[in-house]
Amino acid sequence: MFHQHGVRGVGIEAITEAAGTNKMTLYRHFASKDDLIVECLQRAAKESYLKWDELERQHPGDPKAQLHAWIGNAAECISGDWRGCEMANTAVELADDDHPAKRVIEEVKKNHRNFLAKLCARAGLDQPELAADMLGLLLEGARISRQSEGQEGPSARFKRMAEEVIATVGGLGEKA
Repeated sequence: MFHQHGVRGVGIEAITEAAGTNKMTLYRHFASKDDLIVECLQRAAKESYLKWDELERQHPGDPKAQLHAWIGNAAECISGDWRGCEMANTAVELADDDHPAKRVIEEVKKNHRNFLAKLCARAGLDQPELAADMLGLLLEGARISRQSEGQEGPSARFKRMAEEVIATVGGLGEKA
C-alpha cells in the first residue's frame, strides 16, 4: 500500500482494514506507523539485495555480462513499475531528516551504489566510480521520468543511455 499510495497517503485505518486486523493488534507488532514504514523498507531492501546475488548466479564469473544484465533488469523495472522507487518516493515524502526511515533509505542507496561501483570495476571500466554514479543517477531520473512523463517519455530510452555511459565513461569501447 505504501508503494502504491505513498507513506503519507495511507492511514492506520486503511492498513488495519487491508490486514484484516485492528489498531490494537497492529500496535502490538509496531509501536508506530513509522516503525511499520521502516519494516516495509527493510523488507524491500532485502528483496533488492537478492537481485545482486541473482546477477552473479545468472552470469557466474562474468562481470561484464552481469553489468549488461543489470542494465536490462533496470530497464524492465522502469517500464514495469509506474510508481518508481519506493525508497526515493518515501525519502521525498518524509520531511523530517531524523525520521528512522531516512537512515534505512540512505544505507540502501549507498549499498546499491557501492555494489554497482564494484561491478563496474570488476567489469573493467576505466572509471568505475564515475560510471556507477552516472548509471545510478540515470536510473533514478528514469524512474521519476516514467512517473511524470509516462512510459513513452525519456525513460523508454534508459537502456540506450546506459549503454552510452558504459561505452563513453567505461572505456570498454563497446556498448552494453
